[in-house]
Amino acid sequence: MKWYENAVFYHIYPLGLTDAPKNNDYQITEHRLNQLGPWIKHIKEIGCNALYIGPLFESVGHGYETTDYYKLDSRLGDNEDLKKFIQDCHYHGIHVIFDGVFNHTGRDFFAFKDIQQNREGSQYRDWYCNVNFQGNNEYNDGFSYDNWGGYNLLVKLNQHNPAVRQYLLDVVKYWVSEFDVDGIRLDAADVLDFGFMHELRMLTNDIKPDFWLMGEVIHGDYSRWVNDDMLHSVTNYQLYKALYSGHNEHNYFEIAHTVRHLLDKGNLPYHLYNFADNHDVERIYTRLHNKQKFVPLHILMYTLPGIPSIYYGSEFGIEGGKEKHSDAVLRPAIHLEDYKNAVNENGCTNIIARLGEIRQKNPVFADGIYQEIRLTNRQYAFSRTNETTQAIVVVNNDEADSSLEIPANGTYTEVLSGEVQNVNGNLNIYLRACSGQIWIRNYDETVAKKKEVKILETKQAEVKEEIIKQATINHSKSYEEMSIEELQACVLEKLAKNGPVTEQMKRDVVNNVYYDSLVNWVKSFRN
Repeated sequence: MKWYENAVFYHIYPLGLTDAPKNNDYQITEHRLNQLGPWIKHIKEIGCNALYIGPLFESVGHGYETTDYYKLDSRLGDNEDLKKFIQDCHYHGIHVIFDGVFNHTGRDFFAFKDIQQNREGSQYRDWYCNVNFQGNNEYNDGFSYDNWGGYNLLVKLNQHNPAVRQYLLDVVKYWVSEFDVDGIRLDAADVLDFGFMHELRMLTNDIKPDFWLMGEVIHGDYSRWVNDDMLHSVTNYQLYKALYSGHNEHNYFEIAHTVRHLLDKGNLPYHLYNFADNHDVERIYTRLHNKQKFVPLHILMYTLPGIPSIYYGSEFGIEGGKEKHSDAVLRPAIHLEDYKNAVNENGCTNIIARLGEIRQKNPVFADGIYQEIRLTNRQYAFSRTNETTQAIVVVNNDEADSSLEIPANGTYTEVLSGEVQNVNGNLNIYLRACSGQIWIRNYDETVAKKKEVKILETKQAEVKEEIIKQATINHSKSYEEMSIEELQACVLEKLAKNGPVTEQMKRDVVNNVYYDSLVNWVKSFRN
C-alpha cells in the first residue's frame, strides 16, 4: 500500500498560523516557520501521518501570487528552515506535500516584470495568456492579460508555451531534490492544462515513484483528473457539501447519494481527498447548526472511501465564518500552548484523535470495499470489507437516541468504546443522539479505554429573512452587470421557484461572495 492510500492529512496555511504580515516588502527574513516545530508532535498526537502545507514560496500577499518558486517566503524564513522542517516531519513519520501554484504568478514575478519593462520586445511576452498591448488595466500597465478569478493580481500563465512548462517542471525537480517533498497539491487544477498535468505526472513518476499529485477541483467530473495519466487525487467538494448539509438538514440520503454517484465512476471515491473545511470555506464548527453533529460527521469523513484531512484549528472546534473581501478569519494565528491538554479536555480534539488512531491502525478504511447497508434521513449504516476483515459503521444525526439491527455474523468490537458482541444473525446497535459507532470483525487487540469528552449542545441561530440583504433586482441588467448583492438575491429568487428554501440554503447564498461563482450559479437554473 502506498503511503498516501492510508494517509490522514493535516492541513496548515502557514502565513496565517504563524501570524505573518499580510503584505511582504521583501526586506526582512523572519524565521516564523520555526514556530511549527511543536506542531509536529501535535499532528502525530491527533492521529495524522501526512501534512499539506502551503502556500510556502515568496509572494507579495496571501501566498497565491508567487514571485519566486525557488525561495521560501521571507515572512516565513529561508530554504534551510524549510529543509529542516521537512526533515523533522519525515523523522516523525509524516509525509509532506506543498501547494503548487502553477496556474498563475504574481505581478512581481521576473517574467511579468520583464514584460512591464520591455513590452513587445520582452522574451517572456508569450509566458502569459492573451497579453494585449492595445489594452490596459487598473495598474495602468499599458497592456492587458488574462487572470484568475477576475483578479489582475494573479496573472495567468500560458501552459501551452513549452518554455513555461519546462520552467514549472524544473521547479518541481528542485523541490524534490532540495526539500525531499512527497507530493503537491495543485492550486486551481480545474483550469490547468491537461497536457501539463500529464507531463508533471510522468516526471514525478520517474524522479520519486511514490510522489502524490492532488488537484484543487471544485466542479466537474473528477475522473477527468484522477486517472493513471493525470493526478492521483482531487479535492472532494461534492462530499464536503453533502457532509455539512446532510447533518444540518437531517438528510443522510444526500451523503449516501453522493457516495453512490462517485462510485458510478468505479474506484474514484477511494482516491479522493475528503475534508470538512479548509482555508477557503467556513469552519465546520461554525457551519453546523448543532455542534454535537461534529462527531457523526467526522466518523463518516474518516470511514467513507477517500483520504481524510483536518484543517488546522478545526480539531479544537474553533469558529470561522466567511467574510466579504477577506479570508483572514479562516486563516488565523493559533498558539498551540492554548490547547495543551485538548485531547483530554476538548470534545472535538478527543474524537479527532481517536478517529485518527482507528484509521491508521485499520487499513480496511483505506482499501475496504464500500457497501451501503441501511439508510434513512437520520440513520446511515455501511460496511467496508477487505480480504482480512469487515468494518460496519453506523451514524445517527437525530437529536434522539436510536436502535438498529444490522445483519452480521462473527465477533465484532466497537473500537470507540471497546464493546464486544458475538453475533449470530444481527448486530444489535444502540445509538445515542448525534453519535456513531465503528464495529470491526475479529479485531485482534484490546481497545484501550480512553476518556470520552462530550461536545456541548449548542444550536446555531436560524437565518432570518430580514438579515439577508435582499437587493432590488433590475432584470433588465445582464448577470455580468449585477452586483454581488443583486446576484445573491437572484439566486434566492431562483431557488424559491424550485421549492422551499431551507435555512442552510440561505446561508450558502449569503456566504458566497464570489462574483464568478454567483454568475455561474444563477445561470445554472433552467427557470
